[in-house]
Amino acid sequence: MNTKAFETYESDVRSYCRSFPTVFVKAKGSVMTDEDGKEYIDFFAGAGALNYGHNPDSMVDKMVEYLKNDGIVHSMDMYTAPKREFIEYFQENILKARGFDYKLQFAGPTGTNAVEAALKLARKNKGRENIFAFMGAFHGMTLGALSLTTDASSRQGAGQCLGNVTHIPAPYMFGGFDSIGYMETILTDDHSGIEKPAAVILECVQADGGIYEFDADFLKALRELCTKHDILLIADEIQVGNARTGTFFSFEKAGIVPDIVTLSKSIGGCGMPLALVLFKRELDIWTPGEHTGTFRGNQLSLIAGKEGLRKVCEENIEGEVQRKGKLVSEFLTKEVLPLDERISFRGVGLIWGVDFSKFPTDMTKPLIAECFKNGLIVERVGRDNNVLKLMPPLVIEDEKLLKGLEILKESIKAIL
Repeated sequence: MNTKAFETYESDVRSYCRSFPTVFVKAKGSVMTDEDGKEYIDFFAGAGALNYGHNPDSMVDKMVEYLKNDGIVHSMDMYTAPKREFIEYFQENILKARGFDYKLQFAGPTGTNAVEAALKLARKNKGRENIFAFMGAFHGMTLGALSLTTDASSRQGAGQCLGNVTHIPAPYMFGGFDSIGYMETILTDDHSGIEKPAAVILECVQADGGIYEFDADFLKALRELCTKHDILLIADEIQVGNARTGTFFSFEKAGIVPDIVTLSKSIGGCGMPLALVLFKRELDIWTPGEHTGTFRGNQLSLIAGKEGLRKVCEENIEGEVQRKGKLVSEFLTKEVLPLDERISFRGVGLIWGVDFSKFPTDMTKPLIAECFKNGLIVERVGRDNNVLKLMPPLVIEDEKLLKGLEILKESIKAIL
């Protein structure tokens, strides 16, 4: 396995390749193959960018056909047929079908840029600088999004003060924290010393924070708090949207309507780069060109993305995710928890975390290495990276899903 070029010339900032030290040459569905021909079941799914798996035939065929017909690939934000078709399908089959009336903004093609746009729009609308975010959050690596993110090692890379954000203890902390009551106190106490925010932003399931789901009652109370105090509610759906939790938007379970929603990763389909910001019509006070990006609205992403939306709507992706989520929960309960009483797990849909935080030593670093050796790609997240995150493609076959879980079980046994 020749990795000399990477190790000699690529920056030390490279990350995932250190956990998965091989050279991959192809991938299909839920399986990746390296140049030695070894296959790996993918429980990583491009950090959520590959909800529909690697190289789905229908997406690849549509993109190839478009290229062969000399379809325009780069167009800034000019009108194109693929953009029109994507917008019309998304509005009719995703938004209107759920009773939502949002305008769409195509930001630069990364999740962090969607968050940056959302922050700018919130501050522009409310005329306030502060934002509330939750401890355990991950919202991106550019400076605005990084100011919301709480992971210490990520924040250290900024090299400057990350301000204008107040971090609120999450409701799962301290044995069950009253986050709503805390924010109410901050907002009404004239000696809190904290400025009223333009917005509150959250992931309804904190993914990189360790797989913590915020329950429906909390989300409803948060919506009420924001409405009461004239604060915008931003839902970051970049990793846990696109049916990852069993509904297209993770906030649907609470029956709430956020003011602003960010989407990226799998919205582009097939790992193609695309990012969207959705917001209520009255918030659209942008002036032309006030937030731009050279590669916003990538045409191949729009083509693959529309096909991904079709899959959700016509192939019962949401129902299948709910069913497969039960398979994961049952397996972990019956096969993994009995291995050691210190192991716990939590999750929803097809995003699960196996928690090793009760162990006195780092279990997850050798564990992901053991999993990789045995043909399973899985990452670690959360405080001190003590949680193993299971996030396979939503379309993974039952056989592959159970085989991957079996590799995980045997790897845990080997490390124990």
